[in-house]
Amino acid sequence: MNSLEELKEKFLGAVENAGAFKDIENINNKFLGRKGLLAEFRKGVDFKSLTPEMRGSFGKGFNELKILMESKVAELKKNLGDSGAKQKAPGIDMTLPGSGHTIGSIHPISLVQMELEEIFMSMGFHIETGFDVETEHYNFDALNTPFDHPAREMQDTFWLKNGMVLRTQTSSVQVRALEKYGAPTRVIAPGRCYRYETIDANHENTFYQFEGLVVERTISVANLISVMKILLSQIFKREVETRLRPGYFPFVEPGFELDIKCLICGGTGCKTCKGEGWLELLPCGLVHPNVLRHGGIDPDKWSGFAFGLGLTRLAMMKYGIPDIRLLNSGDTRVLEQFTASV
Repeated sequence: MNSLEELKEKFLGAVENAGAFKDIENINNKFLGRKGLLAEFRKGVDFKSLTPEMRGSFGKGFNELKILMESKVAELKKNLGDSGAKQKAPGIDMTLPGSGHTIGSIHPISLVQMELEEIFMSMGFHIETGFDVETEHYNFDALNTPFDHPAREMQDTFWLKNGMVLRTQTSSVQVRALEKYGAPTRVIAPGRCYRYETIDANHENTFYQFEGLVVERTISVANLISVMKILLSQIFKREVETRLRPGYFPFVEPGFELDIKCLICGGTGCKTCKGEGWLELLPCGLVHPNVLRHGGIDPDKWSGFAFGLGLTRLAMMKYGIPDIRLLNSGDTRVLEQFTASV
């Protein structure tokens, strides 16, 4: 019982010196918290060594002290107010101008996408969005992808339990656009894509593409190359070295790979281009007749070209970003470098 009196005096002394709300919180935690002095004192009592009368007397005294502490803490809070600490803070002059103004930023991929949309809309293209979750038909079958093509396997594609897929390419918009608009048509389709990739400096399992599709009466490779030159010259605002080489894609025939000399290292080789000096940027080609047929277009009367620009890689080249992982990192230090225009 003497120890209870000592604890009571210690508590009352702390209460007398409390002058701010934070002091009340400290007192509450110190004496009434789960690991506070009152709880620790209760654990230290050997009840087996006490007589029934002593246990009763101790229990009564312990409860009275706890009630006293709780009522004192509540009384202090009421007197000081829950905002007692704030009341002691200096007043705010609402007539003074604000400080620390910052301008918001736009993600570099969004910046490139908006710029590309303006370029292609000036050439008569309209925008389609498509779906992140796509059917096997539009993602593979309608794009002339064989049933045994490796891209259908789990190592490349995220398959859902209902048989649908997370689209592996924005090319899935091609047939949907043909079904919707028919021919002639000029469509661009920016969007997010997903593949089961090993992540490194220039590969991600979530990335962005920019699909383009043109269907008209007489389309040739020359039309494709002309549009690609306009695209690159306007987006980079300077001459960039490119190369066009044969490439296989089920939905185009013939197919090409348009590579760009790495703008990070200038073609000398780095981790971004895997030491090759070149970066695959723009797979393209003339639309395969089977794709036109799936879209309800007669390939004997119409022809077209399509391309799937790597929007993420284009942003890396345009802004000198050496690692693709920075773009999906959510690191505000990266975004702050791309201040939005006022």
